[in-house]
Amino acid sequence: MKKTKQEIRAEVKRRRQALTPEEREEKSRRICGALLDLLDGTGPVMAYVAKPPEVDTAALIAGLLARGTRVIVPIIERETVSLRLSYLEDPSVLVESTFHVPEPTGHEIPARPDEVKAAIIPLLAFDSEGNRLGYGAGYYDRFLAAHPGMKTIGVAFACQEMPDLPGESTDIQMDMIVTESGIVRVPSPPFETTHAK
Repeated sequence: MKKTKQEIRAEVKRRRQALTPEEREEKSRRICGALLDLLDGTGPVMAYVAKPPEVDTAALIAGLLARGTRVIVPIIERETVSLRLSYLEDPSVLVESTFHVPEPTGHEIPARPDEVKAAIIPLLAFDSEGNRLGYGAGYYDRFLAAHPGMKTIGVAFACQEMPDLPGESTDIQMDMIVTESGIVRVPSPPFETTHAK
């Protein structure tokens, strides 16, 4: 009998929580390194700002900014259950906001979804087909459905992979998923790269 989304979320949260802070830091560093290779020459890049115990994207954002790539971050709008976008030029302006997610509150530089060339998407669970299971509120699914054609790269720790995720018509597949173990390519990958492991 297939597991429900709720059961999968609970199981993957346990797996992720079982990683030590040191393991999460090391795995995040490897993931960010792979992303920087993958995104070389691509921009602007939309990247989520992580909160523990997610894959930490701080090194990715710092690396992109250091080489002159413009970074866009999502801002959660609880009232409309949607995301709005802001350029991020200085990570020091980030402050804990909605759902404890760091956001550039008071320092927004409005960005348009059609400016995004690649989007780094958080997820709770994934499978080898590129299916993504989020936290359940649907912010990213709605955002991506409203702005099709955006290249999507899910990021997660390898322990978050499940053999088969239940899918719905509203769920948006990732173009690829990057873990510390390498790149999970979905059929017809959007990027031609030699960095896959």
